[in-house]
Amino acid sequence: MKFMSRLIASLLIAAAIPGAGHAKASAEHVSWPGAGQLFVGTCYQPVDRTPEQIHRDISLMKKAGFNIVRMGDLSWDYFEPEEGVYTFEAFDAVLAEMKANGIRVILDIPGLPAPLWLHHKYPGVDLSAQNGTRLNPAERYMDNISDPDYRRLVVDFADKLTKRYGADPTVIAIGFDNEIGNGFMSYSEADRQRFIVWLKARYRDLASLNKTWATQRWSRRIGSWDEVQLPYGDGPGPVERYLDLHRYWSDVTIDALQDLEAIRKRNAPNKPAISNLWDSSDRKGFDYLSTYRQYVNYGAYGYYNGDPISGGFETSMMRGALTTPVWFNEFQAGGGGFYGTKGRSRMWAYFGLLNGGQAVLAWTFNSHLGGEEQALFGLIDHDDTPSWKLDEFGVIAQEFRKMQTLGFPRPVSPEVAVDYSFDARVASNPNGPSNTVRAYYTTPYLMQKHSAFAPLYNDNIDVAVINVAHEDLNRYKLVVVAGEYIMDKKATDAIRSYVANGGTVVMTALSDKADGTGQWHDTPLPGRLSDVFGLKTNAFYRTDMPLTGRIGGTDFSTTINFYEVLEPSTAKVTARFSNVEGSPPAITVNTYGKGRAIYVATPAQAAVLAPLYESLYGELKIAVGPKTPEGVYARDVNGRTLYVNTTAANKVVAISGRKTGLITHTSWDTEVHLGPYGVDLLQ
Repeated sequence: MKFMSRLIASLLIAAAIPGAGHAKASAEHVSWPGAGQLFVGTCYQPVDRTPEQIHRDISLMKKAGFNIVRMGDLSWDYFEPEEGVYTFEAFDAVLAEMKANGIRVILDIPGLPAPLWLHHKYPGVDLSAQNGTRLNPAERYMDNISDPDYRRLVVDFADKLTKRYGADPTVIAIGFDNEIGNGFMSYSEADRQRFIVWLKARYRDLASLNKTWATQRWSRRIGSWDEVQLPYGDGPGPVERYLDLHRYWSDVTIDALQDLEAIRKRNAPNKPAISNLWDSSDRKGFDYLSTYRQYVNYGAYGYYNGDPISGGFETSMMRGALTTPVWFNEFQAGGGGFYGTKGRSRMWAYFGLLNGGQAVLAWTFNSHLGGEEQALFGLIDHDDTPSWKLDEFGVIAQEFRKMQTLGFPRPVSPEVAVDYSFDARVASNPNGPSNTVRAYYTTPYLMQKHSAFAPLYNDNIDVAVINVAHEDLNRYKLVVVAGEYIMDKKATDAIRSYVANGGTVVMTALSDKADGTGQWHDTPLPGRLSDVFGLKTNAFYRTDMPLTGRIGGTDFSTTINFYEVLEPSTAKVTARFSNVEGSPPAITVNTYGKGRAIYVATPAQAAVLAPLYESLYGELKIAVGPKTPEGVYARDVNGRTLYVNTTAANKVVAISGRKTGLITHTSWDTEVHLGPYGVDLLQ
């Protein structure tokens, strides 16, 4: 139980001290990647290659102009084939050849998946299914990361790895446990006992646990700690327990990352932590936005988004409120069953630059001959023939060498923020068919976040994605709380203080219905914020046709035909539904302290939020970006404007006067023509 006591202690410290354990910004480390530096390269698994292939591969990387690779991930037994036996010599040679060719390395600590020898010797690392069946590690990430033997051994391994390579100048950064958020929950008796320890630390006594879990419902009162069972991740079961199950595994995950961060600080303090963590995985996930400063220096993730809204949103979420650039530790080249589309990777790379990106690393270099990803197509074909994708990434590398002299990576300082909460995402979609939340909260959480984000982003405005309970909101001119089903007191206090101090907040329907336990508020809704918004709302209805109305001078027609009945007290009605009996309020605004609280009666959707945002830009002095047609995005950078066409269609963008395209080497007069996936930087 040693790691559990450490977990509880670290959680208490983090809760008590704002910013406890926060990683430092790059400005405090002049050797870290910073202004005027861009990186293009690939993910590479030398474990798959012979020495001859490795030599040829690195020659191809150098020829393509790559200056970065990511290695080490997913290959624990490449370094430690049996417990306590380390074979670093092969990797030493690869690292030396990378250095000789001017290629820097992100060294991933491959704590996942655990090797088979570890599972065999320490069966507690095996997963137990919800029905009690022991599961073999049939595929990657089938490891119980709460097991004490796993935690001890991964710490030992990480210590040895970083002691050997942490000071190597070829290594530019350290990564932790690839896609740790995409692991599995486990249901063994040992897991149950660890869960009980976690519950005791959280609730102290059974009375508090019974109250929080509403065990008076359906004769589920817990009379002793030994009666506590692990909630079922796949259902059935009530939302309160489902939420705590996810919180428990989130805390286990965060504690594992803190272990690795402590080792990085000890053995490689001059290398930043840049990790592909996949916190938003539906399989397990974890509470990244409440804790990221404790183990992240640069936001990073695998960029596989297929549309600009999800791509822009997830990039902003990985950045949080950090000032460092974002890294795309994996970047789409081909894909599973997808060979690739010419020009598409280059376009998304420039889209990454537009969003404050600094590095793109293709996944992957050589197409794998075996394993789960044998039909995922990389830069090198299965017969070792370089594909056109290698040439395209070579073009990206060549062009980015110029872009880094022109203000890239681009600093991002958002004036607007959209709220996101791990707890609310979990609680809004609980397990099991008997959970009535599923019938109530029918527009998926992430869809509502994207819908709140999209109108702002389509106006070429930088938007932060944050957890409002864990950031300084005073840096933002506008905060949007969309479909935030549960909000704990820390979150509602943050909104209250922000508005009282002069901030403007927009809240949409389905927000703040339940408190931090997952139980509905017994006060007027929105809970603990009814006075801030100057209204209450209880009744709600769905209609068979779009809801219509007018916001300012713009007519709207909804795509999600759900509305709450708003009952203003001090709030003023600024828009009404025109095709609902009695013309009930669609939008209200309330003055609270020095600021304003705006409530929208519908779930987040562009039809309503776009005209609302537009009406706020001028008075809030929010800088709107260049005007572009649908699917084209732009940002001003050092007096120049970068345009990215994310569509497969030709686009024409109106510009003022004559401009020169620094990428296309074309002179444009009053309009710029972008071909499919076209980009240009105009001055």
